[in-house]
Amino acid sequence: MFVTEAMIRGMETRYGVPAGRRFDIPCTQQELDRIRSSQRGQRDHDVTLYIRKGTKWVVIAKHAYPPGLYRSPSGGLHPGEDFETGIAREVSEETGCEVSIDRFLLKTSVRFFVGDSSVTSSEVRWRSFVFLTTYLRGDFNYTDHREIREVRLVDWSEFASFGKVMRTMGMGGLWYRAELHEAVAELLEAESAT
Repeated sequence: MFVTEAMIRGMETRYGVPAGRRFDIPCTQQELDRIRSSQRGQRDHDVTLYIRKGTKWVVIAKHAYPPGLYRSPSGGLHPGEDFETGIAREVSEETGCEVSIDRFLLKTSVRFFVGDSSVTSSEVRWRSFVFLTTYLRGDFNYTDHREIREVRLVDWSEFASFGKVMRTMGMGGLWYRAELHEAVAELLEAESAT
């Protein structure tokens, strides 16, 4: 397992204890197989980054996304890589930028499943570690052209339309990304109200 409890505790000490959320996400067998294929070496996680640049947010589009669909960058840590190193690498690869980590915002426990939600044989367990970050520098000349089609800046309000598109595509992974953003939005709105 790439991410250990000791690594998570270390990030909580440095960047705050995140909120926790659980998700049960239905998907197709084909999608479940794709998620399983990303679990080489027992990988069971992604690190998702909400990157602020002034009043805008840095988002990415993957090649398979329809025009107008974007989301926050994310990726997995490599075996033996700590969070800070992995975050710096992923941000550079996917956005061509450098960031500072502001806060450990959210950690999730996800169950992707096929068929009846009570059946456990056709499922994949996943975790997301979500960080609020601030853009420091960079020119958006990302290097992961195999996975990323485009990087751009958007207003916060645009995420709602991205979520609507994600929910119409019939893919559990995108449905989860919409749910994940709604959880982040809820946390940030509650924070700004205090």
